[in-house]
Amino acid sequence: MKKEKKIAYLKKVAGEAARLRKTVMEQTARNLLDISAVISGVLGSGGKILIAGNGGSAADASHFAGEMVVRLSAQKNRQSLPTIALTTDAAVITACGNDYGFEHIFARQVEGLGNKGDMLFVISTSGNSLNLIKAVQIAHEKGLLTVGLLGNEGGKLGKMIERKIVIPHSSTQRIQEEHIFIIHLLVELVESDLF
Repeated sequence: MKKEKKIAYLKKVAGEAARLRKTVMEQTARNLLDISAVISGVLGSGGKILIAGNGGSAADASHFAGEMVVRLSAQKNRQSLPTIALTTDAAVITACGNDYGFEHIFARQVEGLGNKGDMLFVISTSGNSLNLIKAVQIAHEKGLLTVGLLGNEGGKLGKMIERKIVIPHSSTQRIQEEHIFIIHLLVELVESDLF
């Protein structure tokens, strides 16, 4: 591909991404405000947020937890918010994967760490990850609220969780770009609610 064609392709992708961002905000702004209020309510009541995802969504889970525990920006210095990424403990994940199977790596942690009044926040571009489905099932049994950032049409998770934002696209990278945008907005809204 020649340089001019590559530049044209990059502009085309950027245009598609910009149109998707606009669509996402038009379709999800109310859900975004609702979910941020629920997160603030969980934290304000002494609960915690457990976050899980696979692959790029695992990195997004860690990113989300980092912003909540530390802060979003230097402009707002505030107390830490109790948030745990279930994607980061290699010993727990590998022991559970070895002893029980990869499909249980999040459910086992929700079972041990989650309490009624906490929230399980799942991130999935497909909405069909078995380990997230099992985690949501345990969360329901234990009385946790369930929220998700999903893609495509929401998949199986979209039918299981109480609140969700679904990015209406089939491209994993476009979905993930919108997920991190939504995560930043959620943290900003939660900080505004609580501080």
